[in-house]
Amino acid sequence: MADPTYAIGTWSLDDLFPSSDGPEVKAALADLEAAAAAFEICREKLNPSVDDETFGGILEQVERIRTSTALLDGYASLWLAEKTTDQEALAFRGRIDRLLADVRNRTLFFELWWKELDADPAARLLEASGGLRYYLESLRRMAPYARSEAEERIINIKDVHGVQALTAIYDMIANDLTFDVTIDGERKTLTAPELGVYVRDPSSENRAAAYRALHETFGEQGNVLGQIYTHVVGDWHDENVDLRGMAEAISPRNLRNDLPDGVVDALLNACRKNAAVFHRYFRLKAGWLGLDRLRRYDVYAPIQAERREVAFVDAVDWTLESMRGFAPEMAEMAERVLASDHLHAKLQRGKDSGAFCYGVVPDRVPWVLVNYAGRMDDASTLAHELGHAVHSMLASDHSVLTFHAPLPLAETASNFAELLLLKRMLGEETDPGVRRSLLAEYVDNCYASILRQAYFVLFEREAHALISGDGATVDRLCERYMENLREQFADSVELAEEFRWEWVGIPHIYQVPFYCYAYAFGLLLVLGLYRQYEAEGEAFVPRYLRVLSHGGSMAPLAILDEAGIDIRTEAFWQGGFDVIAGMIDELEAT
Repeated sequence: MADPTYAIGTWSLDDLFPSSDGPEVKAALADLEAAAAAFEICREKLNPSVDDETFGGILEQVERIRTSTALLDGYASLWLAEKTTDQEALAFRGRIDRLLADVRNRTLFFELWWKELDADPAARLLEASGGLRYYLESLRRMAPYARSEAEERIINIKDVHGVQALTAIYDMIANDLTFDVTIDGERKTLTAPELGVYVRDPSSENRAAAYRALHETFGEQGNVLGQIYTHVVGDWHDENVDLRGMAEAISPRNLRNDLPDGVVDALLNACRKNAAVFHRYFRLKAGWLGLDRLRRYDVYAPIQAERREVAFVDAVDWTLESMRGFAPEMAEMAERVLASDHLHAKLQRGKDSGAFCYGVVPDRVPWVLVNYAGRMDDASTLAHELGHAVHSMLASDHSVLTFHAPLPLAETASNFAELLLLKRMLGEETDPGVRRSLLAEYVDNCYASILRQAYFVLFEREAHALISGDGATVDRLCERYMENLREQFADSVELAEEFRWEWVGIPHIYQVPFYCYAYAFGLLLVLGLYRQYEAEGEAFVPRYLRVLSHGGSMAPLAILDEAGIDIRTEAFWQGGFDVIAGMIDELEAT
């Protein structure tokens, strides 16, 4: 049973720093300066014959610098996520960005030397690098695209006042928007998370009003936000394709994820081919709602008229129970997030409108942000983000350089936690109507995490090509986005014109281009993993926990190969869609 004192509240950042101007931050800044200065002396030690012990000492200094920068960066990021328009938080974020760019430039020589080192001495040092081997391998993976030290310094400096400033301005505009909407006859002014409650409202009028308010308001800022996007894309293309010589715009993300382009293509192709699975579901759902065809407003409509309210303490309790039933240590780790006061669940203006988990350094309990509004979907989001926290803690015995899971596997624990929660609820629920509602909501979320995210990436590919080619107006990008939606839904969903602005409200395409396929990757992978769990039972648990415990210390393909999972073909991804199709079969039979 969850501690009944757990309530919707804000987090404490004291486990990082009590304040931005206290002695602890000053000491951290001094330690970082001392570490950077000491590291600069290492330049003269770097040569092909450097001995293993000396090289090990240099790596220890790399870890020290990364720990210091992670603590400062984590504090700045979390403070700003809580208060995205706070002037002091913004100023501190800017100060830390400038500092980190300076430290990166001063220490950049090590990465460049390592990337350029000949194969034989590199192989010798890799053998002696222990748990940091994959970190070093990852640096060398980017070697063909590294530029000179002077050029890399210019890029780092340029980014602080260039693309990083643009995305900061985007965040300020997007997160400070409020939305005027009429709900149940009452005029309200809501934040984005508050408005988001109504896209799953039982009332079709409320759903439509919420979506119109969302996209029309973003549309009012659309020319500015769209222009920011064109510059973000231009910067991405100029650096990665033109300057570094990568094959295409998505290649930098695939290289950082250590995934061959072909694996990502197989994933996206499978998603495109299986859009009809969700078309079938949307037609089924239209019948439940008494409609000839779903409107885009109705995609997440609940199929039960009554909105189910979920108290925060119940959401916590269900999540912990579902984890405990699978592996007790997972529940213990998730509960540490709440016990450490590292969860921000309260709705408030200016707060980041999404949800995330931030594992700052291995020896600190991760911080989790959600916007809890009492919906069943919020309970699933809580389970999702606490799953991320468990993943981080299971990998906490690795270095600060390798404990973060690689992006392709970053959604594994989170999606698995959501599925555990669903199975726990289905196992206890006897009302056929409630069971159907739970299963339908899960398929809704499968659409949101798989098909919708894959089509964001397909849109990004085309948008990057348009912008980096002959240029593209914001209107042309809107037109292309509507074409993307028409392919995504075919004739199963009716689209309203205001959805042309939906893309400008998707922060990931600004902040981390091509990130979104990780969501599809993660959920389809988890559906396959859960099918193995159902077949193997308890024998599966340690194998699954081992996948998570690797963190980022091995390549994604190596971690999955060790677990007996081959993701290289469309056939693997098809298996996940087959699970979803089976859920739709069950829904059709109810």
